[in-house]
Amino acid sequence: METSLPQLRLLAQTDNTRSIQTILHNTTTSKSDFEFHANRLIRLVVEEGLDKLPLSDAAIVTPTGESFAGKKFTQGICGVTIMQSGSAMEHGLRECCKSIHIGHILIQHDESHAHPQVYYAKLPDDAGKRLILLLSPIIYSGQTTIKAIEVLQEFGVPESSIRILNLFATPSGVKSVIDKHPNIQIVSSEVSEYCCSMHFESRYFGT
Repeated sequence: METSLPQLRLLAQTDNTRSIQTILHNTTTSKSDFEFHANRLIRLVVEEGLDKLPLSDAAIVTPTGESFAGKKFTQGICGVTIMQSGSAMEHGLRECCKSIHIGHILIQHDESHAHPQVYYAKLPDDAGKRLILLLSPIIYSGQTTIKAIEVLQEFGVPESSIRILNLFATPSGVKSVIDKHPNIQIVSSEVSEYCCSMHFESRYFGT
């Protein structure tokens, strides 16, 4: 996958990151180990996603009376979970953003519809004024994520205000999302065909 895409930001493939990915890809990994290491990776992706948000200068005074040239977020943040798999990322997001507002979107596929259908959507009233961190841990075809973006737009969220936090995605899934919504940004740990056989949701939740 071309990592030069301006909309795509991958985690640095350090030995630590690669070791976590290896455990998650391994079919012999137990449910408890899978959940533990998935949570580690989620935290890394969330921190990387926060690093993509706009900041402004913030001059403060330290407890010792010294001046400190710092940074602060320029806009409110809102997390949005694509249920159920996205729920796995909520705790990691709250660990990094203690009082963050979180909305939920339930999208499902069934035999009577060729495309994903929205069954539930609830977002904070001011979601359109916030930067949105869309929690989509696995992107296969990209159709569910695309539908979630359309829901956000119906709530008044500009496409340019959406950051997708993702663990694993296929190249075709990323391409579908970016082709349909070129102004979004995606933060992912890995883009490869391997995620197709991961069964993330069932292995994380034990379903």
